[in-house]
Amino acid sequence: MAFDYDLFVIGGGSGGVRAGRMAAQTGAKVGLAEEFRYGGTCVIRGCVPKKLMVYASGYSDAFEDAKGFGWSVGEISFDWASLIAAKDAEIDRLEGIYRTNLQKAGVALHDGRAVVTGPQSVRMADGTQISARIILIATGGHPFTPDIPGAAHTITSDGVFHLSEQPRRILINGGGYIACEFACIFNGMGSAVTQYYRGEQILRGFDGEVRRFVAEEMREKGIDVHCGTEITGIEKTDTGLQISNSFGHIIAVDCVLMATGRLPNTVGLGLEDAGVNLGHVGEILVDSVSRTSVDSIYAIGDVTNRVALTPVAIREGMAFVETAFRNNPTNPDHDLVPTAVFTRPEIGTVGLSEETARANHDIDVYATSFRPMQHILAGRDERMLMKLLVEKGSRKVLGCHIVGPGAGEMIQLAGIAVKMGATKTDFDRTCAVHPTAAEELVTMSAPVR
Repeated sequence: MAFDYDLFVIGGGSGGVRAGRMAAQTGAKVGLAEEFRYGGTCVIRGCVPKKLMVYASGYSDAFEDAKGFGWSVGEISFDWASLIAAKDAEIDRLEGIYRTNLQKAGVALHDGRAVVTGPQSVRMADGTQISARIILIATGGHPFTPDIPGAAHTITSDGVFHLSEQPRRILINGGGYIACEFACIFNGMGSAVTQYYRGEQILRGFDGEVRRFVAEEMREKGIDVHCGTEITGIEKTDTGLQISNSFGHIIAVDCVLMATGRLPNTVGLGLEDAGVNLGHVGEILVDSVSRTSVDSIYAIGDVTNRVALTPVAIREGMAFVETAFRNNPTNPDHDLVPTAVFTRPEIGTVGLSEETARANHDIDVYATSFRPMQHILAGRDERMLMKLLVEKGSRKVLGCHIVGPGAGEMIQLAGIAVKMGATKTDFDRTCAVHPTAAEELVTMSAPVR
């Protein structure tokens, strides 16, 4: 049977774009459909615009700290509209690069929604029927909004980048990394921030000591963090929004940001009719090489609900191409993935939390907390945390956790060592780079517990 394409990708985010480009380089005829904008969640409404806003929010501290180093800082002000315009221009530039790179690779672009109509067929929104030997689903995810009275008056992380005005008072609902990052962003920009989370501590799934440390620092910065608290109702008033919580308290804000998780984008894609099995939250179930229950259909990225991170989706896309177009079955590696959370202070982490490590291994914990040099003359009390979890017998480093300035940059390099199976002895025999905060990783001499 002659197909229109060897590969048809549904979804133009980081994973789908990488898979489409790499498959085209093998000589395959590739088509790709995207119904919104190329670049997906990461580029358009996720990692990239968020990080730009993180940078913007950090200048409030920087201007204040500069005085301690002899700089005379005049009157300062922040203009939300200028930031959003600059952010939009950068996103437009990046989307253009994504489009151009796909076209240069020979990928045929289809701007519009595509749905699966069979194991080897899709239909575009305009009715065009397309056949493909292999179909790859890379449609990502979307924010989940809980069913709360008045939830229609809230926004999600998709809409936060397009607010016409900066909210003076904002409530962040959620305790995951997205919620905490935006709490810190708006706090740094001068908004009054309240954060509700129904759990006992923010950042569930991260190391317990890291969670406590960051929560304390966020509160020190003026973020009003309430754990064990849920929104029970939202009412629109002439002056903003009135929020009722599970303790019977009422607060007034200008904006509510729901950051309560994400769900896979599989609704209305025709997957179940085509025989593709889905999981309990709508995720596409795949095997070790990202193949679905239908041999000719694969899925990568957040739509599979495995590890919802952009670099992981890209890795999965590369492994898919090796499997499907290079006759080299390849399992994407989801083990020991370094990650960063761009709160203030920033988090970098790789490997096991102390709780998980202790439950499965006999461990020593090496940890230190200190004021980094850059905060001394600034008169800032904010501290850093560095922590290594070490298996006693082998001395293998099972986990590395950093909280403080540059944590994301540091964990990328520490992640290499942990991925290679480095031991505490390897860390100890590595000469320190002085004076840096990172040198603490190789100078902790005795376990704290």
